[in-house]
Amino acid sequence: SLKMASDSPESLMTLCTDYCLRNLEGTLCYLLDNETLRLHPDIFLPSEICDKLVNEYVELVKTDSIFEPHESFFTLFSDPRSTRLARIHLREHIVQDQDLEAIRKQDLVELYLTNCEKLTAKSLQTLVSFSHTLISLSLFGCCNIFYEEENPGGCEDDCLVNPTRQVLVKDFTFEGFSRLRFLNLGRLIEGVNVETLLRPLASLAALDLSGIQLNDVGFLTQWKDSLVSLVLYNMDLSEEHIQVIAQLRKLRHLDISRDHLSSYYKFKLTRRVLNLFVENLVNLTSLDISGHTMLENCTIPSMEEKMGQTSIEPAKSSIAPFRGLKRPLQFLGLFETSLCRLTHIPAYKVSGDKNEEQVLNAIEAYTEHRPEITSRAINLLFDIARIERCSQLLRALQLVITALKCHKDDKNIQVTGSAALFYLTNSEYRMEQSVKLRRQVIQVVLNGMESYQEVTVQRNCCLTLCNFSIPEELEFQYRRVNELLLNILNQSRQDESIQRIAVHLCNALVCQVDNDHKEAVGKMGFVMTMLKLIQKKLADKTCDQVMEFSWSALWNITDETPDNCEMFLNYSGMKLFLECLKEFPEKQELHRNMLGLLGNVAEVKELRPQLMTSQFISVFSNLLESKADGIEVSYNACGVLSHIMFDGPEAWGICEPHREEVVKRMWAAIQSWDINSRRNINYRSFEPILRLLPQGISPVSQHWATWALYNLVSVYPDKYCPLLIKEGGIPLLKDMIKMASARQETKEMARKVIEHCSNFKEENMDTSR
Repeated sequence: SLKMASDSPESLMTLCTDYCLRNLEGTLCYLLDNETLRLHPDIFLPSEICDKLVNEYVELVKTDSIFEPHESFFTLFSDPRSTRLARIHLREHIVQDQDLEAIRKQDLVELYLTNCEKLTAKSLQTLVSFSHTLISLSLFGCCNIFYEEENPGGCEDDCLVNPTRQVLVKDFTFEGFSRLRFLNLGRLIEGVNVETLLRPLASLAALDLSGIQLNDVGFLTQWKDSLVSLVLYNMDLSEEHIQVIAQLRKLRHLDISRDHLSSYYKFKLTRRVLNLFVENLVNLTSLDISGHTMLENCTIPSMEEKMGQTSIEPAKSSIAPFRGLKRPLQFLGLFETSLCRLTHIPAYKVSGDKNEEQVLNAIEAYTEHRPEITSRAINLLFDIARIERCSQLLRALQLVITALKCHKDDKNIQVTGSAALFYLTNSEYRMEQSVKLRRQVIQVVLNGMESYQEVTVQRNCCLTLCNFSIPEELEFQYRRVNELLLNILNQSRQDESIQRIAVHLCNALVCQVDNDHKEAVGKMGFVMTMLKLIQKKLADKTCDQVMEFSWSALWNITDETPDNCEMFLNYSGMKLFLECLKEFPEKQELHRNMLGLLGNVAEVKELRPQLMTSQFISVFSNLLESKADGIEVSYNACGVLSHIMFDGPEAWGICEPHREEVVKRMWAAIQSWDINSRRNINYRSFEPILRLLPQGISPVSQHWATWALYNLVSVYPDKYCPLLIKEGGIPLLKDMIKMASARQETKEMARKVIEHCSNFKEENMDTSR
């Protein structure tokens, strides 16, 4: 069903929530005194909607760089008469003391605060106001919540030197939290007395003490009749700990796993300990012992292992102590242990590093609270995706996306996650991915580029974008992706490979898009950025892909976009053109790109006078004889001159070379081209060519235009016959044939174009009615 989940459209609830959050002022709220958001007085929202608004808001602030957080957002939920909150999940720096304070009148049932480092002891007081209703509470990673600021006594002059100091609060306990069942204190600050803190809780069901070092956990036995879940990740255990755990007979989930890289652990896991757990914790359905070193061998010798089908039956277990289980475990954590590679493991779900299934289980289990382990698991997935074929592609993609979103500022996860995405989105997996999923990938890739100015992440992200159809698949984030790429290209110190990929992407993004897109990107500084790159390459005397792509990108962005053409001229583009021609006389691809671009400039009547200098006209005339890139350079040079000729003899403001001499060279060039030439060019519209037909001032321009149409409709009839017909080219050609000033050979060619198009029409007539 995972495929279905990823393909189904967003629910109406999700779409409405998203819309309201992005348009609070126009939907639920108004602005008081132009600054404070207030809920409209006639609004009442139940907890199902309020919870979603708050949780989605946190998600948006965290993962969508375009979304602006509101300082007064949480005050919208301050009055339980109009808004109800029950279950909320708040994360990181998004939430501060005053935000919790704002909602203190709400009857919260579930409050998860994850890595909220800005919360201080003021929030402990706010928690008390939820004490009568709270069932689940997480303070995971809220490392400052037990600190308060204290002014030292006397405070005359001393305040200036030491205005406040952080003091640990020692008298807070969970007194009065009578309904609290689920509590996560992971990564709690040292110095807080856990036993005193927890003693008032009558019947805890789940407790997480990850990353806390406690020498004595005897107090846990006070919940031996109620505790069903205990997490002691990264706690250095001892024999005493084991004896206490073995008494918690109601446990269904036990996690004593650890990060084997984090520090030196004295404790080693033995066969006896596992036997003790299996014998005493008879309700156990989930056990995590990841990262542990086994002190003695508790595996069945391979001789005795019953080979054949792998089995999860406890009786066949390759791990001896687990033969005593009544039924297979639902989950067994064996990540970074030698046990995960055994044949028979009595569990439905195993986290480990043996194969794709185990690795995905690890990413799934540890992403939320253990980024240090998740990044290593994603690294293993990266190897699988790179070397083998992923069999659970959609699950893999969604898990990596979740990890990247959840740990936007974790360098290891951003590096390994972005690398994995590159392999998981490449062409062989393309068919299995929905539009929605591919859009999610693009979003997290752009988030990574935005928040992480690190070379490896930037490179991985750019490479991943190359796996998408550009511009189509990136169009929904068009402005943002262009800004990010230009930002990369404008950095003073640049990694050569990133530069190359970024220029390639920029070029692809301005190819085949609407003119308003091109204008918008031009205004972002696109033209200037490309010219700067060209300038740098010229200074180094290198003509590489970056140089060629930059000219190609300028060719694309100036296509039928006069504003960008003007920018090119204003930023000394012509000077660079001449310098490149001189420095790289043999580079055919470069010449083609540069002349394609100048063809676009020449199409703009207001800009043509700037091309009318002896130097430029001589250069264009000489390029008519160029054999570079088939006919492309000669063809484009002739196109530039055809537009200039179209302005008539009075616009020819130079003595050298003579207009007639250039006209003669143009005729000679056109006659030398092979009409069947396959082309390195792509016309979206014939308008600039068609405007050269109905005129008598420059027959050679008319001839160039007719040749261009004849070549394109005969070599690529399927593409260009319909375009010519649609844009009204046929009547223009017919009128031209009647003109006295048109040359006989031009008229002959025009007749052939018309004939081609009518044959094409007849062949493609729809006779299926």
